[in-house]
Amino acid sequence: MPLQKLQFKPGINRETTSYTNEGGWFDSEKIRFRSGVPEKIGGWVKSTSNTFLGTCRALHQWVSLDGTFRTGLGTHLKYYIKEGTKFNDVTPLRVTTSAGDVTFSATNGDATITVTDASHGAVVNDFVTFSGAASLGGNILAAVLNQEYQIASITSVNVYTIEAKDTDGDEVLANSSDSGNGGSSVVGAYQINVGLDTSVGSTGWGAGTWSRGTWGSAVDLTDPTEILRIWTHDNYGEDLIINVRDAGIYYWDTSAYAATYARAIALSAVSGADSTTPTIAKKVLVSDRDRHVIAFGCDSESAGGTQDPLLIRFSDQETVTTWESTATNTAGSLRLGSGSEIITAVETREQVAVFTDVSLHAMQFLGPPFTYGINLVSENITVMSPLAAKAVDDFVFWMGLKDFYVYDGRVQKLPCTVKSYVFNDFNFAQKEKTFAGINSSFNEIWWFYPSEDSSTIDRYVIYNYVEQSWCYGTMARSAWLDRGIIDNPLAAGLDNYLYEHETGLDDGSTDPASAITSYVESSQLDIGDGDKFVFIRRLVPDLTFDGSITSTPSASFTVKTRNFPGGAYLSSDASTVTQSAAATTTTVEQYTDQVHIRLRGRSFALKVSSSDTEVQWRLGSPRVDIREDGRR
Repeated sequence: MPLQKLQFKPGINRETTSYTNEGGWFDSEKIRFRSGVPEKIGGWVKSTSNTFLGTCRALHQWVSLDGTFRTGLGTHLKYYIKEGTKFNDVTPLRVTTSAGDVTFSATNGDATITVTDASHGAVVNDFVTFSGAASLGGNILAAVLNQEYQIASITSVNVYTIEAKDTDGDEVLANSSDSGNGGSSVVGAYQINVGLDTSVGSTGWGAGTWSRGTWGSAVDLTDPTEILRIWTHDNYGEDLIINVRDAGIYYWDTSAYAATYARAIALSAVSGADSTTPTIAKKVLVSDRDRHVIAFGCDSESAGGTQDPLLIRFSDQETVTTWESTATNTAGSLRLGSGSEIITAVETREQVAVFTDVSLHAMQFLGPPFTYGINLVSENITVMSPLAAKAVDDFVFWMGLKDFYVYDGRVQKLPCTVKSYVFNDFNFAQKEKTFAGINSSFNEIWWFYPSEDSSTIDRYVIYNYVEQSWCYGTMARSAWLDRGIIDNPLAAGLDNYLYEHETGLDDGSTDPASAITSYVESSQLDIGDGDKFVFIRRLVPDLTFDGSITSTPSASFTVKTRNFPGGAYLSSDASTVTQSAAATTTTVEQYTDQVHIRLRGRSFALKVSSSDTEVQWRLGSPRVDIREDGRR
């Protein structure tokens, strides 16, 4: 028989067996489909050598009026604003004590300092900064005490412990002379309580009505220390509005705070804020179209501090401080009539899509006197987490509990060829960590999620919304931001670094950078109805190494055979296809022209892979030289 061209359908298909999916792709790792063919994804490098504390689950970039680029970054421990290479801690304060409310005691030979502060309200891992303290008399000097500490343990509502350190972070042991209490001028500035880094099955969103227990069995949702810490943030001009899910709303004034990176303050404490300003919400955003600040799942005008999980409030136009609705302004509120709580809201060019636990609503600007109107779109949807939905122009894509969806004026389930693969290997106990990210350069939505045996995010699935193809792989990320202000996507790693993606060709988390192992493997192919044996004697590769940095890029082509759909692979031949040296000086693709192999079986599969640094590859339409070889 003549050479047979191998042309595969774009995308990975795991909804059928490999044998049924003849002519398609069946497995992948760190590849994407572009123009219908697979290629290795781009690499990543560290955005800065500095690290942040905690697991980041929120990223936001903006440019201030003076042209400074800034990135807001929320973790389960802190909120930072990154400028240049430095992470500046602007975490809001919960309370600052009066002078003398805090006292210390130490034990000889021990670094543990016992702190007494009546009704301190702190939890383990909270941060507190002391000032005004005097030396305890020995090694525990004033400079040791007057700095930021992370609380090590809670002894009682009035007592907790810290571990003494010097200004370099090294442990300091008390001696026998440390018998003082720090004096009468000690002030403790407590940052807002830290959040959880992992979901707790009996608390928080989804505790009862979503996946565990019975309807109505979920516990109090308003304790920020008992739910996964999720931040939302948006710009009001060059300033930043920040919200802790199911907790406070804060404001960071660029012109007033940027010089010293002062801490964000409560929105209700901003100069001129009226008494009805919301103090708790599930999410905040600023409408780009009409310049209203919108709080979702917040407290009402008359019930300050008491959260209504279905209430939406919006400020007067062009202000963050006027929330009391009157006949002469556009402030107001709406309450959803479907679902038990608002999960998230996503802004498109024309409207805001508001998700509850069972429904989707479209919120649109109408203008005076009603300001906004809201329509029920669907009461038959699910959404995996508050971070699982993203908008692309007027389309909203999201991951549900067992399906993927798109809203384009109506709600539709996305046909997904890897649905079973994704949801059959999913840790639903940690579903709140799932998040979506846009990679607009390649028309892609990425969903990152925890696999069944992992408590942290370790996998991703990609949907190309232009070509409507799917692929998947492994990667540990906790937040993602599309290109825009910067040229490439920005992502947060679980190692406390920020990474610029689609940059370079390698894994920049190591020094030196290490290779990214990528591959794509086809489903089985056969002759006729699979009743004939095939003999494969030659492979003619077709690929490009365009974009590679190394002078000798290569990829591995593996052909393997088997006799029955459920049988083991009988044999395989792996061959390295290398770019010719001449290809570096010409626009004509030149590489290993053919590979001689000897394989026999009723069906065969092709795998293309690479595991070398500085290599970029993209597959074309390889050929195989096959002939019938009997029916035995």
